[in-house]
Amino acid sequence: MADEFNLGAELKSQNYSKSSVRHDSAEFSTSSSMESLLHSLRVIKANKDDKFASIMNALGEFGTFQQRLVALTSFPFILLAFFTFTDIFVFTAQKPYCNTSWILAVGPNLSEEEQLNLTLPRDTDGNFMTCLMYMPVTWDLDSIIKFGLNYTQSCYNGWIYPHSKTRSIINEFDLVCEEEMASDIMKTVFLAGLMAGSFLFGLIGDRIGRCPSILLSILGMMVFGFGTAFVNSFQQYLFFRFGTFQASTGYYINSVALTTEWLTCEHRGHSVLLKHCLFSLGILFLVGLAYNLPHWRLLFLLGGAPVFSFIPFIWILPESPRWLMVRGKVETAKQLLCYAASVNKKTIPLRRLDKLQVPEKNVRHASILNFYNNKNLCKITLVMGCMWFTISHNYFIMGFRMKDFGLSLHISQAIPRLIEVPAHLCSVFLLKLMGRKGSLVVTISHNTFMNLLMLLFPSESKSFRALMVVLGKFSQAASVAIFFTYTAELFPTALRSTGLGLVYLAWVPGGVLSLALISRNLTTISSSLFCILTICALLLCFTLPETCDWPLADYPDDCSAHDR
Repeated sequence: MADEFNLGAELKSQNYSKSSVRHDSAEFSTSSSMESLLHSLRVIKANKDDKFASIMNALGEFGTFQQRLVALTSFPFILLAFFTFTDIFVFTAQKPYCNTSWILAVGPNLSEEEQLNLTLPRDTDGNFMTCLMYMPVTWDLDSIIKFGLNYTQSCYNGWIYPHSKTRSIINEFDLVCEEEMASDIMKTVFLAGLMAGSFLFGLIGDRIGRCPSILLSILGMMVFGFGTAFVNSFQQYLFFRFGTFQASTGYYINSVALTTEWLTCEHRGHSVLLKHCLFSLGILFLVGLAYNLPHWRLLFLLGGAPVFSFIPFIWILPESPRWLMVRGKVETAKQLLCYAASVNKKTIPLRRLDKLQVPEKNVRHASILNFYNNKNLCKITLVMGCMWFTISHNYFIMGFRMKDFGLSLHISQAIPRLIEVPAHLCSVFLLKLMGRKGSLVVTISHNTFMNLLMLLFPSESKSFRALMVVLGKFSQAASVAIFFTYTAELFPTALRSTGLGLVYLAWVPGGVLSLALISRNLTTISSSLFCILTICALLLCFTLPETCDWPLADYPDDCSAHDR
């Protein structure tokens, strides 16, 4: 830092002597250039001091080994999307009627329409009632036709679904009438699974390693995701889906942590963006499969079967060398780095490997208490949690606005995904031009502006509202990928998975608040609240450092080691 300070002082002196004969605007430009140069010098010095960064340069920043790692950890995101969003298509609305097959004993030749007409009451609009039936009698058919039935009761013999063309969870387990709140229960299980998975797998990832946590997540998707096809009750379905959501969240968190710790700055962002692109493609895969398969069990069987292709991960998925070093396993980390260099056909100089010596005082087990004791970690967690809360809140708002256009279930799910893929690809250029923090601020600000326009012009034409929703979904998709790239770089290696898990927890209250307001037709209040929350979150975001080009921190105390 002394060399940097001397150079900075020399530059200031030179600029001061020149500024006496220049215009004020030129003086401002020179000062900005000087600050930019000093920042570049700090970045260069920080990377020079980072022993791991010098080794990554020697083994190849994005060679065959890293490319294989990114591919291995990214392709499961297709199935991750499938297992996460399948409930949308297995809880499709059904039109049920009470099972009144008792009348077939006295009129076996009755058509279905005649059977319903004789045994079901009608509402004020003349439609058959779904939860009531006429009480069975011992009359003959002629008497029933002549006098009709008058006394009603609830359905006691199950329901029939004469107009249903698919076999869904609804008509499999008769989730109608008294049980029609099943879809709301499923939303609760979804959010609970996200909470449990983000917290547990965050802790596990930092405790036993990224690779074992990923393997546990894949095992969970095999057992609970694929196993959902064989459940015999709705209670079992809820249990298996809860396990699936936990496993999916755990895989997401630890795969992002693993690739972040293996790649250099530029390629970290590309890796996370690729994962999100494949996630969107996975939902398109689910939409196509759900459209063509008439049975929910077949959907889980055929869509979930590819998860078994990830069994070879046991032998080929590498551990994070940064995590190994943090845990004091320096020799194992060196062996892994040498293997990666051999795959890339590179050689790491021994003098660089010998520098990988973790001081004895740093070989310690960081715990979740560091998020309370360490001021910088606490700030990062709270600020990024605020950002994720607002993104979650807006996700459900945009999803609700998509329903305003009267699109079919499959199209309403496909259109946002077709928007998300180019949004993620555009984020590559945004990250390069503006860095992490600038890109996140721009995308979330754009999303907020779209919501504000819809609030100010609620009665505009349908095409205007559709354009605003499309643009809002575009910036929303970009902000999600940029958010996780930035968040993973802010947390230290010792607590990276735990930090990502704690931040991910904020998705749940954001979603709950949004759903609560939307269910009461308070969409305007929900959108207004989102705008206010976003402004607060963006102001807080400016207090965080930029991570672009900076080396990753390894310990909680390192988060404030550099003036970024």
